[in-house]
Amino acid sequence: MANPIVDARVIVTCPGRNFATLKITTADGTWGLGDATLNGREMAVVSYLQDHVVPLLIGRDAHRIEDTWQYLYRGAYWRGGPVGMTAIAAVDVALWDIKAKMAGMPLYQLLGGACRDGVTVYGHANGDTIEETIQEALKYRAMGYRAIRLQCGVPGLPSTYGVSSDKLFYEPAQGGLPVENQWSTPEYMRTVPQLFAAAREALGWDIELLHDVHHRLTPIEAGRLGRDLEPYRPFWLEDATPAENQEAFRTIRQHTTTPLAVGEIFSSIWSCKTLIEEGLIDYVRATVVHAGGITHLRRIALLADLHQVRTGCHGATDLSPVTMAAALHFGLSIPNFGIQEYMRHTDETDAVFPHAYGFRDGMLHPGEAAGLGVDIDEALAAQHPYRRAYLPVNRLRDGAMFNW
Repeated sequence: MANPIVDARVIVTCPGRNFATLKITTADGTWGLGDATLNGREMAVVSYLQDHVVPLLIGRDAHRIEDTWQYLYRGAYWRGGPVGMTAIAAVDVALWDIKAKMAGMPLYQLLGGACRDGVTVYGHANGDTIEETIQEALKYRAMGYRAIRLQCGVPGLPSTYGVSSDKLFYEPAQGGLPVENQWSTPEYMRTVPQLFAAAREALGWDIELLHDVHHRLTPIEAGRLGRDLEPYRPFWLEDATPAENQEAFRTIRQHTTTPLAVGEIFSSIWSCKTLIEEGLIDYVRATVVHAGGITHLRRIALLADLHQVRTGCHGATDLSPVTMAAALHFGLSIPNFGIQEYMRHTDETDAVFPHAYGFRDGMLHPGEAAGLGVDIDEALAAQHPYRRAYLPVNRLRDGAMFNW
């Protein structure tokens, strides 16, 4: 029986950082939430939804999720890209939330049921020095994490990606104009192997260790770093080089056996098709909110499964609890899940987005509430108005622009 959409609106809130949330309501009163957050460009997605997408939704049958996805994707002649795909993802996730609520079951059950008992996650240990990072990693191990990402300051650089004063919450976007950071590859390449050597000595071999390069190396530099890290058996080396040229990962593969992960900025299956089909990566990091929602991310996972590539979805704090819940339902239900990034939200964010998922023994579980298991306190959200913020930019020491 059809259940037409009667209302769709975007809620923008800033409980410490900006979030955009789409709320869709159907004729029988069932509502669903979809995350529409694109860090640093939130209002571009808000405009796309309000001015272009929402008018198309009113009167459509909320049950027809696949048809609505195709309508919004194929129906836009200039299609794809992070803004458009984030908007589609918001609609898609909200409709899955509605369908699971109407079925009276948690979303993962509607997606085929659980393939595992929980979703293994990794935390973020960081510090200005190697010693500080190791101390933070020991704290994460004490909290029950089985996998930990390691990031530390680079000597001679005033700031480094992934290093923050608050060790549980990392938000690089700031108000005003973009902060300009400085970068030096040689100093970085000398530091990371020292960090991993110290981590193995302190943590042993029972904890999985990860590292994020953040797109800053050439393919041959990435191959060299991966080879240097091989004695410490990292779980993965993330975003080793910009992936616009997927073939660049062939060079990295020729020089290291360190597992490779990439994809948090991918917006469609076409961004990772060659990487997956040629076995150039081990983990695809595309996320629900930026890769077209659950409908499209399942396609990426199915392709990856054919080639023994596992998932490792992005999960930083620029994704709201709506996306975190969607990622957990998705990860619980697919056979080739690898790991889930989990950067904890602040208490202010959790208050705006009450949720059913929880952490225990190194894993998250989405809970048994119907749908996603996430609500939004609209009155509280209204107390946190939008504040413009930009992600940083990067320059080399000679002043040339570089990848952040």
